[in-house]
Amino acid sequence: MSNSHVEPGVDERPPEVGELTPPDRTLMGPGPSDVHPRVLKAMSTPLVGHLDPSFVEIMDEVQELLRYTFRTDNRWTIPVSGTGSASMEAAIGNLVEPGDTMLVPTNGYFGGRMKSMAERAGGEVVEVHAPWGEPLDPVDVERAFDEHQPDVFGFVHAETSTGVRQPDVAELTDVAHAHDAFVIADCVTSLGGVEMRVDDWGVDVAYSGPQKCLSCPPGASPLTLSDRAMDKVLDREERPRSWYLDLSLLEGYWGDDRSYHHTAPITNVYALREALRLVAEEGIEARWARHREVASDLKAGLRELGLEMNAPDEYWLPSLNAVRVPDGVDDAAVIDHLLAEYDLEIASGLGDLEGDIWRIGCMGHSARPKNVEYVLAALEDALAEQEF
Repeated sequence: MSNSHVEPGVDERPPEVGELTPPDRTLMGPGPSDVHPRVLKAMSTPLVGHLDPSFVEIMDEVQELLRYTFRTDNRWTIPVSGTGSASMEAAIGNLVEPGDTMLVPTNGYFGGRMKSMAERAGGEVVEVHAPWGEPLDPVDVERAFDEHQPDVFGFVHAETSTGVRQPDVAELTDVAHAHDAFVIADCVTSLGGVEMRVDDWGVDVAYSGPQKCLSCPPGASPLTLSDRAMDKVLDREERPRSWYLDLSLLEGYWGDDRSYHHTAPITNVYALREALRLVAEEGIEARWARHREVASDLKAGLRELGLEMNAPDEYWLPSLNAVRVPDGVDDAAVIDHLLAEYDLEIASGLGDLEGDIWRIGCMGHSARPKNVEYVLAALEDALAEQEF
């Protein structure tokens, strides 16, 4: 008699899973964007240990390249191990202490995420209001400061949900600093594609993700803090609620000591290094100009198709083009048609704009003239299917 025990319902046969063959898509949605071939090649190189002397050199190079891309001299500039939401939570969860007040915007989906993270960090949240699809008005920000006297102010530089770019960054930071507050900027959809100058514009903390204008797979996400902001983090009376994202501990790994904290996603750091090398080779200002030029061609072509942009030209976001869905057109059917017939990804709206807009990315390696021509031709066909 056998002594082996098999639980009822448990299949002892190994699963039969075939070779990995994902479809070859053209990614023109809100992210991820197409990954540059050089980045993919970097990811296929052999691993070394996360404390190997050669990897420490790579860490130094990544930090130097990130400073160039953020346009900052901040010492505390690192890739956080995780997606863009991890760098976002590292920024908010470390800078906002229990009892602090954080001012957040209401003009898009990611202002709401700021609110949620600040509340989880123990902060009190107050809001500065603007309609979805419009930037913050510095006058409204100043009024909110006069009324609430927040300790931290967060804003979204490039709002992925609405296709709106915040045009008055230095004016916003001037208001905050006049009230002795810290400024956190969400640069997830702008870093490496849309003008962002952390030092010149007085931003204390900025975070981003690698999968948008940097054309790099998610997994190691840019974050930068000024000395003043890092002093606040290191002087906290209560530890941050996340051990993994505690910058006072991460400082030991990414700072001078290079002491163990966690096993960094080595392959993702390789990928980010190569993506940032591409930024430096192109030149950051030339890269901003390329995104603007290619996206301008996309915008012109969309208008020739009879489509309207959601954002006016003065705060249009080149990296994320929000396009109004015409009356009588099924937005989901268009998205499905592009995916099924063209292997082309665009996305629908989020939150208040769900069903009202398409979101068409023009980011990083995807921001090329041939991709613009392809998406315009595919859209024309999809709209003809609905007799538009």
